Amino acid sequence: MREEWKGLPQIEAKERIVAPTWALQQQWMFDTLNKAAKEFVQRYTHPDGTLIWRKDWPGMDGSDDPYEGFMNLALLYVLGGSDELHDLSRKIWEAITWQWTEYGQIEREFDAYYDWMHHGEGYLYVYFLGLAGPTTLKDRQRAVRFAKMYTGDDPLTPNYDKEKRLIRSPLTGSRGPRFEVNEEDWSTHRGILDNYLAPYEDIPGVDFASGKCAWSNDDIYAHILDYMNKRMNRGDVPLNLNATGLVTNAFMHTGDQALRDWVLEYLQAWEERTSRNGGIIPDNVGLSGEIGEYNDGKWWGGYYGWRWPHGFKTIIEGVTNACMNAVLLTGDFKKLDLARSQLDMNWSLRREENGKWVVPNKRFDAGWTDWKGAQPRFSIYLWTTSMADEDLERIERIPKDHDWDEVIVPTVSGKDHKTGRETKHYIGNTQPWYRYIRGENPNYPEQILSANMELIAQQLERMRSEEGDPRNWSNLYSEGNFSSIHAWQEVCPIYFEGLVQLTLGGPMHISHGGLQHGRVRYYDGAKRRPGLPSGVSALVERLEADSVTLQLVNTNQFEEKNVIVQAGTFGEHQFTTAEIISASGQVEVEERVSVEGKWLAVRLPAGRSIKLRIGMERYVNPPSYDMPWPNLSATDPLLSGRQ
Repeated sequence: MREEWKGLPQIEAKERIVAPTWALQQQWMFDTLNKAAKEFVQRYTHPDGTLIWRKDWPGMDGSDDPYEGFMNLALLYVLGGSDELHDLSRKIWEAITWQWTEYGQIEREFDAYYDWMHHGEGYLYVYFLGLAGPTTLKDRQRAVRFAKMYTGDDPLTPNYDKEKRLIRSPLTGSRGPRFEVNEEDWSTHRGILDNYLAPYEDIPGVDFASGKCAWSNDDIYAHILDYMNKRMNRGDVPLNLNATGLVTNAFMHTGDQALRDWVLEYLQAWEERTSRNGGIIPDNVGLSGEIGEYNDGKWWGGYYGWRWPHGFKTIIEGVTNACMNAVLLTGDFKKLDLARSQLDMNWSLRREENGKWVVPNKRFDAGWTDWKGAQPRFSIYLWTTSMADEDLERIERIPKDHDWDEVIVPTVSGKDHKTGRETKHYIGNTQPWYRYIRGENPNYPEQILSANMELIAQQLERMRSEEGDPRNWSNLYSEGNFSSIHAWQEVCPIYFEGLVQLTLGGPMHISHGGLQHGRVRYYDGAKRRPGLPSGVSALVERLEADSVTLQLVNTNQFEEKNVIVQAGTFGEHQFTTAEIISASGQVEVEERVSVEGKWLAVRLPAGRSIKLRIGMERYVNPPSYDMPWPNLSATDPLLSGRQ
């Protein structure tokens, strides 16, 4: 062990083993992803990091998409990807930010105005850079500036009403709330939205019952914009709860209690609105704080709300993210209650159709509709946070109408039609991972890594095809067809759901703005950087309320490796003891090490493995981006510009 790690509790691996298949698969994935990342960047960017793309881009949609296409560069580095990914991921973020500033959609490094479904997707990149560290003055300055746009402390961006505790529009950003939209703002969506449900039931010329709305028709488009501006673009919506991730990110950079208090205050405001509305979260709150203020008193019909376009799924995502952020900041599991109540409310409305239980996803003027099978993944997020029996029951009460153990290779379509699982950002295996971590799906590690390997191979082939040539993408554009804005995501080969689940011991983040929660994370002790050292594989085998079972394998037969294990992705947990588990599965008590901190150093001689049961107290430390070594930049005062 290096000299500087002597202050940390240490444990040494002594068992010599032939590396198991899952461990070798992980190493194959790291090696392949490192090479794929380099090829991906070379194919789609100029030497300065800007993207090979169009000379202009209209409409408010789009800045999130290039960030989404490249954000996994940073997350791969956090897990143990190559050293060069650190600088490369930062370079690409800066370049995209500059490029979309030139397009006119980003200002002061933040999107000028759009909704928190898309902000949530794009700013995952920022959260991953926080994990990548080490924190710089620029990181902290940027994080605080972004957060102030939503806490009411930036006079240039009056997005938040401190008195009413509400975000003032569904469309917000660095230019403040966008109360009125124009023809250009939605121009890039018109062809796509032709096949979507109409946002209102009384738009002239639209047959609402058809489930389609001709945005491409100029007269209908004019009516849509008029109705949106009158009914939809002022006031608060549950989607805005995703902004709590941006503010929590700033807290982890600074430890500023005012940021923590804002997250709790804003969540509480939505708890109170839900209580006033009889236990159902309303999807539109006016600038006065009145529910349904611009919508004839209806609590349904807001932007990304109960009626349009996706219904309950969009609402519960933001609520779940906010509740998990609040637990992260407080350690209080009652902060999950708003998400719990909405899942329970939705389940209470269930009915039987063709021998299956279904729940409503939308609310029209005529009542509940869009009946589908309940999705267990949000309850899984709550359970991995709380480990409470009540959240386990919320998962297990849902009938298994398909094989939950089945591992899928996610597709670009966004939904797996056989299982019905959402596959946004190629995340589609939360349920089989849940079954595995409960001890009920033992073959999952090899199966998910094999599926990930297949996905990477498919994406590499697509990236290298004529379709994947960015010089040809201008051909994808015609009036009403702007599909090239998603092309980076659709050809990107840097996807690794299994690596996140198996190494961190948590489900992949919620794609619309969720932080990447996990029971543990790792640092390379020799290189003083985040991630598993090259050649080291990790498998979180079991989660309990007070422990995690973890196996580490040094697949390198020639070099010793030193791993520092951290309690929680953000250091929010505390290790108590570490016990070595023998090959037979018995705990060798004489090998117990007292930890009493959030870091444990593990020495892995060449070809050695260790299985640990590590006791822990959860959510007892303030979350932060701190690493096991000092970072002087983290204490530099923030810069103050001229007024």
